[in-house]
Amino acid sequence: MERSSGQQLVPLDDREWWTSLDEGYWQALLQYGEVAPESAPPVEFLDPLTGSDSEQASAPAPDTDGQSNNEIPSEHDEWQVAQDALEEGKIFRLKVSGANRGGLLVNWNGLQGFVPASHLQTMPRNLDPYGRVAELSNRIGDSLVARLIEVDPTQKRLVFSERSAQAGSRPPLTILNNLCPGDVCHGTVTNLTTFGAFVDLGGIEGLIHISELSWDRVQHPRDVLRPDQEIDVFVMGINPEEKRIALSLKRLRPDPWEDLESRYEVGELVDGTVTNVVNFGAFVRIQEGLEGLIHITELAEGSFMHPRNVVREGDEVRVRILNIDSAEHRMGLSLRQVQGV
Repeated sequence: MERSSGQQLVPLDDREWWTSLDEGYWQALLQYGEVAPESAPPVEFLDPLTGSDSEQASAPAPDTDGQSNNEIPSEHDEWQVAQDALEEGKIFRLKVSGANRGGLLVNWNGLQGFVPASHLQTMPRNLDPYGRVAELSNRIGDSLVARLIEVDPTQKRLVFSERSAQAGSRPPLTILNNLCPGDVCHGTVTNLTTFGAFVDLGGIEGLIHISELSWDRVQHPRDVLRPDQEIDVFVMGINPEEKRIALSLKRLRPDPWEDLESRYEVGELVDGTVTNVVNFGAFVRIQEGLEGLIHITELAEGSFMHPRNVVREGDEVRVRILNIDSAEHRMGLSLRQVQGV
């Protein structure tokens, strides 16, 4: 694992999206309700280090209630058993009991578990909502081999991953405990949402918030990444208690605002592309990740109804730099002061 140096890490407490948006992602997955749910038999324990049918470990024979022939534990004990299984990286054979638009529902020793669609080894992309539900519903009654990746008794949430159980994959907690802020890891994009991209690091997922995808303005993560794409990511921070990992893509590239005053001067004429036109002016891209603002008062002489009467998105313009504030990532530009030059 490669370690980067000289990067300024963002304190986790300063990131409201650390928990709220990630939690919203799970809620969105679970809100669609079950499709044709049915009771499922208990799971079969597999060798924690393997996921193949031929390498099953011995386990007590289950009875008809889905528990072993030993004393039936309480629900509290089951959550502790689940936590132990998570920490040990155990792998289970589960029967799919239901489905929703977000993934598959499974029963694990009396507790309901969830396998997100992004954690299935095979799941067709670009399906409409009805096709997605139909595809997932076809797996009801099937068996799959999965590993626990999240146990949250307070939220009654038990999350499994089929991808994490593939041969050679390390247990999630092993990965989590070996990660440090500043590390550079290789991963696979599993899911794109309006607020960011989830990346599988080999058994545990991290989140690249939309603000950490690029130094440029990003409207939606799909403009930068695609599902199943393999990428390198920078580890910004880790929350072991919540098992959350904050990742960044843009921090693997130089910050275009760093030492900006040494590369550009106030009064200098520069060329750029209009990226966004708003009521108070227009934003111009000078280079990758570097945008300046032409305030409406600096667009043109005379009066006009709206900045779009002067410039449009995509226009190539020459502007004069009025001021630079690299610390605040701000650059003031003028189009009016270039006219006639």
